[in-house]
Amino acid sequence: MKFRFLFMFLVLSGYGTVSMAQRVPEADSAVTTKHQVSSGGQRFAYTAKTGTQPVWDDKGKVLAAVNYTYYTRDDVRDLGKRPLVISFNGGPGSASVWMQLAYTGPRLLNIDDEGYPVQPYGFKENPYTILDVADIIYVNPVNTGYSRILDDKADRTLFFGTNADIRYLAEWLNTFVTRHNRWTSPKYLIGESYGTTRVSGLALELQNAQWMYLNGVILVSPTDLGIKREGAIEKALRLPYFTAAAWYHQQLSPQLQGRDLEDLLTEVEAFTLDKVLPAIARGYSINPGEKAAIIEKMSAYTSLSTTVIAQHNLDISTSFFWKELMRSEGFTVGRLDSRYLGLDLKDGGERPDYNAELTSWLHSFTPAINYYMMNELGYKTDVKYNMFGSVHPWDRSNDNTGASLRQAMAANPYLHVMVQAGYYDGATDYFNAKYNMWQMDPSGKLANRMSFKGYRSGHMMYLRKDDLMQATKDIRDFIRASTPKEGQPAKY
Repeated sequence: MKFRFLFMFLVLSGYGTVSMAQRVPEADSAVTTKHQVSSGGQRFAYTAKTGTQPVWDDKGKVLAAVNYTYYTRDDVRDLGKRPLVISFNGGPGSASVWMQLAYTGPRLLNIDDEGYPVQPYGFKENPYTILDVADIIYVNPVNTGYSRILDDKADRTLFFGTNADIRYLAEWLNTFVTRHNRWTSPKYLIGESYGTTRVSGLALELQNAQWMYLNGVILVSPTDLGIKREGAIEKALRLPYFTAAAWYHQQLSPQLQGRDLEDLLTEVEAFTLDKVLPAIARGYSINPGEKAAIIEKMSAYTSLSTTVIAQHNLDISTSFFWKELMRSEGFTVGRLDSRYLGLDLKDGGERPDYNAELTSWLHSFTPAINYYMMNELGYKTDVKYNMFGSVHPWDRSNDNTGASLRQAMAANPYLHVMVQAGYYDGATDYFNAKYNMWQMDPSGKLANRMSFKGYRSGHMMYLRKDDLMQATKDIRDFIRASTPKEGQPAKY
């Protein structure tokens, strides 16, 4: 009798699907809720479905549960024509909270217009959500969000590695698309940071192993995508980012500071490729006078002293730059977004004590996502939401994801790629993102299907309101441009 009463209490309390009394998620669960939002000049209803879907082995045994949130607009009559955006974040151990609550989703983190935390913590409607033009699924890979390995004997290498991650997620997406009847929908992948490695590899894996063809891939603050850049090229490509960060903090000369940022960066990019790269490559063989002139110019473009640049043999590491740029004023600058300032124990040293931007982001995102999942989406569980989960050791070998994305584009004439990058991102900087594009397609045969968009913020450029407005507009434009006219064949 007592057990029966407890069971009825749980059902009536709404815990029949996702239980609060467990520390691991159910393998297969879902909670569905109804909402409204205004975007694109319209107010419309949408459905949010959040839950878990299993990962099986080859024999059908459940190994893990992958947590997702799926948003669909309610007044859509033909899902076959409705774009589906599949969203991943990075890490590789990071949940998909960042873009869900601050970029493309229907709810927006409560922050100020530049992206800094404010209280009370929480969220509001996102008037810039792309849900007006596309449905969205946010996927949390194993050990991120509420996703977990369920079989204690499961081989961790099936999940934690560049290529393993791509393989199991492609299989998982096949199941999701089949369950939700989205095979005929135009499909897009969007990934941020390590998520760009993930979606670049997925583009080819979905195409070759799941026979699922995409219309577009959006790379937000991309990694190196397995494209090698050791030696002189790695050292030289940092310079335009240094200029952008120095410009933002008004450390440059009045003449340079008065220039428009993007106009100045065009000049610095040319100097980097034409002067700095060959100078570093030549090492001690360079003419001393030529070397001194290049150091003077680098000093002007970064605000670092000629002495410091000479002492580093023209090779300024990013970690040293974050410490050095504002050292005289007692601040460090952020790694992922150099607009953010930090305070170290000592002004001396070679690198900052902590990442000022990341602590700021966790400050505002963590309470918001936990409150949102339970109170608005009705997902009630004792499983901890992992902002960052343990996915180590991560096997990074055989990363050919940039080449995979190029191959997918070559084999699929419908497939377009857009890169979005913030000028103040010092971890995955914008100039290296451009270099990716040049090296992925050195022939230029795919150039008309590749585009670059730069923004005046950092790694998560959408945290700044002006960039959120522009970046979501850019996504809408990209979706429209990459949706072929009815009956248009995929051929060269």
